[in-house]
Amino acid sequence: MGYGITIRVQGCYALFTRPEMKVERVSYDVITPSAARGIIEAVYWKPAIKWVIDKIHVLSEIQFTNIRRNEVSKKISTDDVQLAMKNGTKLLYIVATDTENKIRQQRASMVLKDVDYVIEAHFDLINSTDEGNVEKKKHYNMVLRRLRDGQHFHAPCLGTREFPANVTLIEDKGTIPKSRLTGKRDFGWMLYDLDFSKPRDIQPMFYHAVMQDGMIDVRELAKEVRR
Repeated sequence: MGYGITIRVQGCYALFTRPEMKVERVSYDVITPSAARGIIEAVYWKPAIKWVIDKIHVLSEIQFTNIRRNEVSKKISTDDVQLAMKNGTKLLYIVATDTENKIRQQRASMVLKDVDYVIEAHFDLINSTDEGNVEKKKHYNMVLRRLRDGQHFHAPCLGTREFPANVTLIEDKGTIPKSRLTGKRDFGWMLYDLDFSKPRDIQPMFYHAVMQDGMIDVRELAKEVRR
């Protein structure tokens, strides 16, 4: 295992969208490993390392609430970008207030509220022959410094940018708060991550998420991943 960190992530709302829901947004019961990785990468991302989620601790009760949000029905395509690069005549923006084409739409969302997680993760080097751990120590010290100083490349969020995440470093694993949840809970097959090995055919990967006394052992459960 590479160098590991432990962080606490809190927020008023969270939305980890189930991919099987096509129109309305419905969140998973808990944060997905890919969303947890995204929060860490918002603090420290480098192409030379890969973050891996080991454990997720769910500290607070799982609560849902319904909200309505304004969304847009289209996005800027790569064709539009290429046209703009070639002749500069294509406009690269979306007018949300365009009533004729009804670009802005209001949709219902079932989101989580008052979430509180502890995420244990580690990173591995990609394509490195460094046997003295010098490079690992460099990255490890940098991510610790950024977490202590509250720095990030972009604002960490809980599923969508509307729901910011408060991220704090836990220096000692012995100080991880005790979860309020007890017993075993089976969440079924949940999104684990996306396989980007073929950029033109990105495939979702799923793992069978099971929580025991408020803790999901992602590293152990992810040994069986389905595409």
